[in-house]
Amino acid sequence: MSKLRIALDAMGGDYAPLETVKGAIEAINENKKITVILVGKEDLIKKELSKYEYDKNRIEIKHASEVIEMDEKVAPTTVVRAKKDASMNVALQMVKDGEAVACVSAGNTGALMTASQLKLKRIKGVLRPAITTVFPAKNNHHIVLLDAGANADCKPEYLDQFATMANEYAKILLNIEKPKTGLLNIGEEDGKGNELTKAAFHLLKENTNIDFYGNIESRDMIDGDVDIVVTDGFTGNIVLKTAEGTADFMKNIIKEEIGKSLLAKVGALFMIPVFKNLKRKSSSSEYGGALFMGLNGISIKAHGNSDSKAIKNAISVGNKFAENNFIEGLTKVIGGQNEKN
Repeated sequence: MSKLRIALDAMGGDYAPLETVKGAIEAINENKKITVILVGKEDLIKKELSKYEYDKNRIEIKHASEVIEMDEKVAPTTVVRAKKDASMNVALQMVKDGEAVACVSAGNTGALMTASQLKLKRIKGVLRPAITTVFPAKNNHHIVLLDAGANADCKPEYLDQFATMANEYAKILLNIEKPKTGLLNIGEEDGKGNELTKAAFHLLKENTNIDFYGNIESRDMIDGDVDIVVTDGFTGNIVLKTAEGTADFMKNIIKEEIGKSLLAKVGALFMIPVFKNLKRKSSSSEYGGALFMGLNGISIKAHGNSDSKAIKNAISVGNKFAENNFIEGLTKVIGGQNEKN
């Protein structure tokens, strides 16, 4: 069996299976080593595949009779247990059984997080799994942020371990040999913050697995002084959604101002390359998706409104972590940290 088989939840996301199938084909065209297993309703998947010419040896179909919808009315645990043959459950089971090296889904976040934990379990020694995401900063820099929403309430030791895990993540995804880690806080000075951040600061300062920068304020995150920002899931999710909302707000303002005058419209024609570059840098489709960190298997959450490019990039991210034996490496680091403690 190929080591590069990626299980894609073909039914997950706002535009599935249209964009998921298209993204899978784009992925195998970009990387000749990848095989994508499209998991979901076979008839719908085949209908989409019929639109394309592709290497049939590297696209497979795994039938799953159920779908966990984006707007499920019941709790994630309930729906995950009730829909055992849902596409995301089947895809994750393939990772658990060693039939795929990673699962990618743009489906319901809560359900995917729950299913990932139930199927893959935590790496031994991991206190809490976290959602890890990447967003742009100055000078073509990128920031790794965690927790981005898995743990609303955290203990200092959780943040300390998040930093250790994110350090291994940044080494692989961002190709940074010694990433700098910052603790999100209300001020840069030592001793700032609430009880959580004050206690976490001291733990991070003593953490020999990381290069600790110190406290960093949210307004300074994108300056590029750090590669990793660690915080609790409640704060991290607010930061992430605020950043996404601000980017959309600025795009809308620019569009409105351009439409107000002929001179602005003419000037905009000369700015088209700049606008395209701005869109590329601020688009979530560029960064593949969020990794559920700390689990004994690779589970990637793509944005719910992912287009084919975002799906393709999420597959690429899953493959990159698999190629670099990320789970094995993280398991070793976590084990070493626990022995020291």
